[in-house]
Amino acid sequence: MPTVEAIPNETNPFKPKMLLLLSLGHLITDIYQGALPAVLPFLKDHLSLSYAMTGVILMAANFTSSLVQPIFGFLSDRGKKPLLLPLGCLVAGLGFSFLFVSDRYEWILALVVVSGLGAASYHPEGFKTAHFFTGARRATGIAIFSVGGNLGFAIGPLLAISIIQYLSPKAMPIIIVPSLCFAVLIAFSWRAIAHPAAIPAEQRRKAQTDGSMKTKWLPLALIIAVVIARSWIQMGLLSYIPFYYINHLHGDALYAGKLVTLFLLGGAVGTLAGAPVADRWGHKKFLVWSMFLSALIFPLIFVVNGILLFIVLALLGFVVV
Repeated sequence: MPTVEAIPNETNPFKPKMLLLLSLGHLITDIYQGALPAVLPFLKDHLSLSYAMTGVILMAANFTSSLVQPIFGFLSDRGKKPLLLPLGCLVAGLGFSFLFVSDRYEWILALVVVSGLGAASYHPEGFKTAHFFTGARRATGIAIFSVGGNLGFAIGPLLAISIIQYLSPKAMPIIIVPSLCFAVLIAFSWRAIAHPAAIPAEQRRKAQTDGSMKTKWLPLALIIAVVIARSWIQMGLLSYIPFYYINHLHGDALYAGKLVTLFLLGGAVGTLAGAPVADRWGHKKFLVWSMFLSALIFPLIFVVNGILLFIVLALLGFVVV
């Protein structure tokens, strides 16, 4: 049976200010996740790594930031864990910011695991807390929270590559500043974040009834399969684009960063634009069409160049993210 804290209160009003604060934390946390694929070519050269060893770094980051999330979700469902919000953001920044300080491969792996654990801890608590402030506009409210992560993934590659290009890899520790700022900022709204409004008795009874029902495993499995397919596309492109344009074509790193950023910015716009449409049109129908359009647009990235490549990547981000 789910706890009271884990259940959104639909009788509460829509609170965009609190959603924007949580979205900001989501943005900053995912800056570090989005920046990692972009700096992998530099880490490869920094430590003279093979492609296999470089791939293990990304695998370790994705494993801890994604596959470990259900554990933090389980802990979050058992009671209020608001401290995970500033702490998760800080840990994500701490692990990433020191990647270029060490010259040992083992330490690099340890740091990406630490950063991934920070991201894994922020997301479940962030989504749960955001639900308290969505009111009846669930998709729109969660889209505001989610778009922060999309923007963070978009900003991350450009920010990290800019630090490397204009300063040096050794200057990467300055990227921890946004996470420090968020920890300070959330302290000013700590009462509202840590103590959201109580759930009315009627809704509590409904939640207990819903919690006693058997989980519908087949629909849940289908949704997870869609998430996996979407994540393959997104993470595959985030990893493929920097290596292809920097190592294979020996092109400009900033150009590769701009391609990744535009893809993710398209995703951010798609998240905000799609949420109200999904609320009105129907979530299932919207999901089916977005995946269908993704399948049509994706092959075009292999046949277009120049400005058309930017347009196609932006459209692909719009429909897939």
